[in-house]
Amino acid sequence: MKYRPLGKSGLLVSEIVLGTVPFGGSGGFEKAASVDVAGAKRQIDLAIDAGVNLIDTADLYSMGESEEIVGKALGEKRNDIILASKARSPLGDNPNHSGFSRYHLINACEASLKRLGTDHIDLYQIHNWDGVTPIEEMLYALDHLVQSGKIRYYGTSNFTGWQMMKAIGKAELHNLTGPISQQIYYTPEAREAEYELMPLAIDQNIGTLVWGPLGEGLFNGKVRRGQKAPEGTRQGNGWPEPYVHDMERAYDIIELLAEIAETHNTSIPRTCLAWLKDRPGVTSLIVGARNEEHLKDDLAAAELALSDEEIERIEAATRPAPQYPYWHRVVAGMDRIDKAEKPFIDNYRKTIDKRDDER
Repeated sequence: MKYRPLGKSGLLVSEIVLGTVPFGGSGGFEKAASVDVAGAKRQIDLAIDAGVNLIDTADLYSMGESEEIVGKALGEKRNDIILASKARSPLGDNPNHSGFSRYHLINACEASLKRLGTDHIDLYQIHNWDGVTPIEEMLYALDHLVQSGKIRYYGTSNFTGWQMMKAIGKAELHNLTGPISQQIYYTPEAREAEYELMPLAIDQNIGTLVWGPLGEGLFNGKVRRGQKAPEGTRQGNGWPEPYVHDMERAYDIIELLAEIAETHNTSIPRTCLAWLKDRPGVTSLIVGARNEEHLKDDLAAAELALSDEEIERIEAATRPAPQYPYWHRVVAGMDRIDKAEKPFIDNYRKTIDKRDDER
């Protein structure tokens, strides 16, 4: 297991992180969660033994039940790991039990601390943008939580590029503690983060934790062209995520991963994770499983090394289309390309050059 700095902080985090969406199974998470305290304890032990040092949860997961299970399962191992949780999501009908107002964030943090059975959260993440609350109110609330010792660091989750930069800029303007990380969705099928979020992470030295790196079960090895996803899996029981742009293209990607996996005598999920964990700007991949064998397979991705040729094959097959202003930088022959954009501009150039050759 490798360890990487989490943004500009002094924290070193494992390249694979244990996710806890599968812990619990209530409050709308029945289709994705079924792991109880005993099962969670076994998973945590497996993860720690494999070198994982960060566990990610949220107050939203099974409406608090996931946090309760994490707290009970950790026990005396609490200080052996970096504990991350999230807040912002609606947890009831009360309109003030949502968003990132000072009222809600402080109450939500204190409630999470009780459920987790700890006096502090190492990484507290804002679970989505709030288009009503002024960003300054969120920043002052988070700074208060840091200064009070209830959280050590904070990050965001599911922000756009401009929202993330607004948070960073306003924190600097008001001399407040700023975010050190972003948690985003990123898979071989869905690489939209490369347009703004990944260059932002490189430029601003923001850590990137990837949720759903297996596409919420899309790349679990059971979703294949011409066959129905098995019942009991997320993709076989009506779980609403992810949004897939082109299912035929997704099937093509799955088949490519299967072909490469076969040459390594390994699985589709492990191959997917092995490619994704070393993409530019990625700090860690968050994996979660209801089955211990699946978790073991995911954790083993840290040991799988793909060849340069295999890495390029996956990249070429999954490359997102050049969008403006990126294609314009290429076709206009712009010099002075920013180092944060260069890894992605280089790939867009390959697509444009291929198009030109075929004309």
